[in-house]
Amino acid sequence: MIRIGVVEDDPLSRDVVITHLARYRADRGVDLDIATFEDGADLLAAYRSDFDVLLLDIEMERVSGMTAARRIRTVDDEVAIVFITAAPQYAISGYEVQALSYLLKPLSYAAFAQELDRVLSQRRRRERRTLLFQADGAHHRVDVADIVYLESAGHRVLVHTHAETHSVVSSLKALEAELDGAGFARCNSGYLVNLAHVTAVEQNEAILRGGARLQISRPKRKGFLAALADHIGQGRA
Repeated sequence: MIRIGVVEDDPLSRDVVITHLARYRADRGVDLDIATFEDGADLLAAYRSDFDVLLLDIEMERVSGMTAARRIRTVDDEVAIVFITAAPQYAISGYEVQALSYLLKPLSYAAFAQELDRVLSQRRRRERRTLLFQADGAHHRVDVADIVYLESAGHRVLVHTHAETHSVVSSLKALEAELDGAGFARCNSGYLVNLAHVTAVEQNEAILRGGARLQISRPKRKGFLAALADHIGQGRA
């Protein structure tokens, strides 16, 4: 079952989303558990970290979708966020909260279904993807989604996750090959970054969730920013 939260203060727009979800459920045969909220404040008051997808309007009277998303990201790194908005200029800030994408109003079913296909496909890929390595005399299997970045350290690679750091006898190039297609990019020759954890880019630094600040080198800058933009725009893992 996929648990989806719909946050929309306009009743007509909310009905459109609910109707699209009902049609999507019938078309795809997907089991959906749908909860609706009339404002970002209502979502925050009742939020539990068991949603798979949040469909958030950006402009709402009490608490905006962007404000709600920022607060949710402090307690939930996993939920997929898709903004639905009539004002696309606000959606550019979506990278701050790792929004997968945004949809424009008026919301057509074709665009909605295509985006939900992409979101659910991405989540299935992330659930399947793990990295297996040996460190400290033991074998470890780490969820790729939990890896924040990898750091070259001589003949070892430091795998930085949310909870801990593993020292692995390997090369950054070898682990980069294993993580191909999983949404990682080099910001310089010594760091491989999980783009899902980039919260901002300030001048020549990538700011990561958890506070790490990694230098973006001049040779890697263009490719790194292009990969980040592609990740934000296409919702890749």
